[in-house]
Amino acid sequence: MFGGKAAYLDGKLMLYFAAKEEPWRGLLVCTSREHHPSLCGEFPELSPHPILGKWLYLPESAEHFEATGLLLVSLAKERDRRLGVSSQGKKRRIRREAF
Repeated sequence: MFGGKAAYLDGKLMLYFAAKEEPWRGLLVCTSREHHPSLCGEFPELSPHPILGKWLYLPESAEHFEATGLLLVSLAKERDRRLGVSSQGKKRRIRREAF
């Protein structure tokens, strides 16, 4: 996925580690928009990802990248309810026959 490493727990995508060029160089926090205020309040270096706005982004260039990243990994391991998105799977396309 986007050339990085995804971390899943209990079938949920929790974190995504990207090592390409900005804005794909850092840690993406897989969450829903409803949890953005809480997570950004707790971790001010987080912001909505510029392309995947539903997820939060911690750029590798952030001053406290390693410390914040470790705290986010700890939250994921604790199964913090604010983290994680379930795969919705692909919907099957219904083929309609022309009469």
